[in-house]
Amino acid sequence: MLIIPAIDLKDGKCVRLSMGKKEHETVFSDNPVQVAEDWKSQGAEYIHVVDLDGAFEGEPRNMHIIKQIKENVDVCIQVGGGIRHKQVVEELIGMGIDRLIIGTRALDSPEWLFELCSEFPGKIAVGIDAENGMVAVKGWTSVSDSTAIDFAREIEKANPAAVIFTDISKDGMLQGPSFSSILEFTKSVNIPVIASGGVSSIEDVKKLSLFPLEGMIIGKALYTGNISLSEAIKISKSGLSMEA
Repeated sequence: MLIIPAIDLKDGKCVRLSMGKKEHETVFSDNPVQVAEDWKSQGAEYIHVVDLDGAFEGEPRNMHIIKQIKENVDVCIQVGGGIRHKQVVEELIGMGIDRLIIGTRALDSPEWLFELCSEFPGKIAVGIDAENGMVAVKGWTSVSDSTAIDFAREIEKANPAAVIFTDISKDGMLQGPSFSSILEFTKSVNIPVIASGGVSSIEDVKKLSLFPLEGMIIGKALYTGNISLSEAIKISKSGLSMEA
């Protein structure tokens, strides 16, 4: 299972939000490239980069930072946040970004998602952010009338590379993931799932490592020191259980 550290970009800085609220922001670094280099030095094989400004505004605002990370850090990079036009998709793939995460536009225009998955096989993932089981969109500023599981079953037909499932209520709160929601979601779909939101301790890592997941994204807990990335990666590769 992949342990994927998160880098959230806002105004060119590496930040973390609580429950996706932009007014609840903590700046952890003015140098996101250095952060990415640190994660690689600790064994990261994949890094999750989110353009928060892009998610809120509807188009990427930190492309220059994303490009610098890709050029300077030799790991796989997946990028999300404000990817709602094909030109942006082509620009990011042209930069060498390994996987793009489509969120709001996938719900608004499923036919566009099908087109992207067909044209760029293996490059497109879908971000499904859930609030009380319903899909949240536009940088988590509004909630749709579609359930996360129903939406996932629909986009399965497009054959995306993966789904990133985030429980908003747990994101950035350091209170542990919603294990029951993650397990229910994973058992309800037939595409690879990456869990995100609330992973706050090594015990959480051990428990999620037993789930049928492609990976888990860890954010705030790495920045606060609650979790050591190298230790989490070691656990994910060893198959340790909760009792280990």
